[in-house]
Amino acid sequence: MACEKDLVKGLRSGVWAWWEFSGMEKLLFVDGSEDVLTDFADVLPRQVMFKRLEETREEDWMQKHAASFDAVLSIASLEKCEHPAEVLSVWRKLLKPEGRLLLGMNNRFGLRYFCGDRDPYTGRNFDGIEGYQHAQGRERLGHMYSQAEIREMLKQSGWEKMRFYSVLPGLEDCTLIYAEDTLPREDLSNRLFPIYNYPDAVFLEERELYAGLIKNGMFHQMANAYLIECAPDGNFSDVQHVTSSLERGREHAFFTLIHRDGMVEKKAAYPEGEAQLKIMAGNMERLKARGLSVVDGYLEGGRYVMPYMPGENGLLYLEKLLRENREKFLHTLDRFRDLVLQSSEMDQEDAGDGKGVALHHGYLDMVPWNTFYQDGEFIFFDQEFCVEHYPANVILMRTMGYLQVVARRIYGNDFPNDFLLRRYDLLSGRERWQRMEGKFFGEVKKEKELRMYHEKYRHNSQAAYTNRQRINYPDEIYQRLFVDIFHDLEGKKLLLFGSGRYADQFLALYGKNYPVDMILDNNKNRWGGKLSGVSICSPDALREMRAGTYRVILCIKDYYPVLRQLEGMGIKDAAIFDPNRDYPSSRKQSQAVKKGDVSEGEVRPAKRYRVGYIAGVFDLFHIGHLNMFRRAKEQCEHLIVGVVSDAGVRKYKEVEPFIPFDERVEIVRSCRYVDEAVEIPENYGGTRDAWRMYHFDVQFSGSDYVNDTSWLAEKEFLEKHGATMVFFPYTEQTSSTKIKALVEQRLEKIAIGK
Repeated sequence: MACEKDLVKGLRSGVWAWWEFSGMEKLLFVDGSEDVLTDFADVLPRQVMFKRLEETREEDWMQKHAASFDAVLSIASLEKCEHPAEVLSVWRKLLKPEGRLLLGMNNRFGLRYFCGDRDPYTGRNFDGIEGYQHAQGRERLGHMYSQAEIREMLKQSGWEKMRFYSVLPGLEDCTLIYAEDTLPREDLSNRLFPIYNYPDAVFLEERELYAGLIKNGMFHQMANAYLIECAPDGNFSDVQHVTSSLERGREHAFFTLIHRDGMVEKKAAYPEGEAQLKIMAGNMERLKARGLSVVDGYLEGGRYVMPYMPGENGLLYLEKLLRENREKFLHTLDRFRDLVLQSSEMDQEDAGDGKGVALHHGYLDMVPWNTFYQDGEFIFFDQEFCVEHYPANVILMRTMGYLQVVARRIYGNDFPNDFLLRRYDLLSGRERWQRMEGKFFGEVKKEKELRMYHEKYRHNSQAAYTNRQRINYPDEIYQRLFVDIFHDLEGKKLLLFGSGRYADQFLALYGKNYPVDMILDNNKNRWGGKLSGVSICSPDALREMRAGTYRVILCIKDYYPVLRQLEGMGIKDAAIFDPNRDYPSSRKQSQAVKKGDVSEGEVRPAKRYRVGYIAGVFDLFHIGHLNMFRRAKEQCEHLIVGVVSDAGVRKYKEVEPFIPFDERVEIVRSCRYVDEAVEIPENYGGTRDAWRMYHFDVQFSGSDYVNDTSWLAEKEFLEKHGATMVFFPYTEQTSSTKIKALVEQRLEKIAIGK
């Protein structure tokens, strides 16, 4: 299994590893790491010399290696030197007349910095954008430059011929590259995953801004970074666009290159990927044999080559239809659904039970963004993944889920929520289809292995939401509206406005400590219904209530119109629920020692933690559970044990519990080491949700998770908030799984005996 270190190393090579170094003999890699030879020895020149930037300026070394290199490669190192133009002049002398300089540079006008990311060299917002005029006199680690400044710098040092490539999301995790005369033909909001030096400082949704930049001719000027090719002879690479997938590990990592001559090549980033290219070629042939239109391609020397298609991307075409002609959109989407069903023979036909069709060959990439729409038909490409006996509904769910979001963005409430899922009978099994999709692509994209890396650097939408609210309001008003939402609540009724996802989260995390009397909603279709047992009513119900006897908490993402609505009704006691904020708990946990914990007159020893937490199913309670509770109680004053509900077991474990929840929680509650047994909310059962509910000091877990990157990410979250995670040795001799297996074997023997 790939480890995080190796995967991240690959990500950082993506900006240059696609380059065609064939025919070159000698490369100078400035400030590069020698371990890249382990991964990319097959694509690099036979001789690679690694030197620190300052070493390349030593006079004796310069004279010895003058005009001896075919290429000089430097990524973000030039930004760290005081006189970059002088260094560029030196590097020019080291190259052969037909040599190449490949220069990776950050852009101080990169969109990421306007979205709130901090300067990588000062750790402050906007220093680079302002040209470091407010950073004068302060020590900094480097200096970013704009595209115009880089061009001028290169010309001053004798480089006359250069070509810029815009790099997204950045040099450190490059997935998309566009030559300076090329623009994206796809919706980047669906393809790009922004990364940041300080994701907690960001307040804008970067990927939603690129469409506007492209239309206004600002895309390349505001690219986050550049790869600059300098060629004294003027013979530049003919590559116009690169897409990389290095996060997928060695077997599934590819570079897709679009060439100026109209050819597209998909090449394996590592030798292990060549076998996967052969599988993809076979998939394309099978689809073609089933009567589907595909981009014709062929294998050639470890690469899959195909012609460039001038047609419109299928996803963009569907989105355009949705905006212009809803009826035609639905008709075209019906045809696309039929193509998915046509792609393979059926192992199981649709029985009308919500399970849909089981395809003998399920091509998981049969989605509109992997098609072109030309001459009235969808033409498929890049069909890399195929799973036998696979539900067609999982494949359809990928498309419908995205288009449903687009439809709501275009039409709002005029396009009913879940309309497409109902139309294609996906609603009843939605959670299952989403889990299957998430599991498959989560494994392909190495999300588990990269979780800690993503948490540290990837965009956090909830953090951006919170930061944006801080900007919109003065400190005092922000504190009242978003922070102190439970302040001075005693004696008042608590009402929620909104009955969607935010309200569901509020009730799950805070409903027990802050009981909700009523839910208000502007959607008439929801009046008279209930959410978690709380009645949903018209906002007119407020007119019958006396001012000062209630508080309304808005549980809506787009809260501003509702806030104005309440102000128009004369309602001033309102607050806004921020799902990313950690609110104080109203819990007053008993610090009393349970009867029997200590003998009369015995001095009670101090314990390491105040409140501890354990989560689990606790089906078929056994000695391993008991040992964990005992060891946890030895370390904490108050032990809370969260028990997964029956619905949660079915949803996440996909099994039926042997013992029902009411009995399992009572067994746990009766244990002398447990101070409190609680039900884990079905959709909010993770470590972070539990911490927000109970603000515990430590979570205890079995040692079988000690090296699990997902659990380590949760541990990092807890430590960031002043708590921690402790792993106990796993009881190998006994487990619920083993007991269940023994019971099932015994029942099977009895059945056979009968």
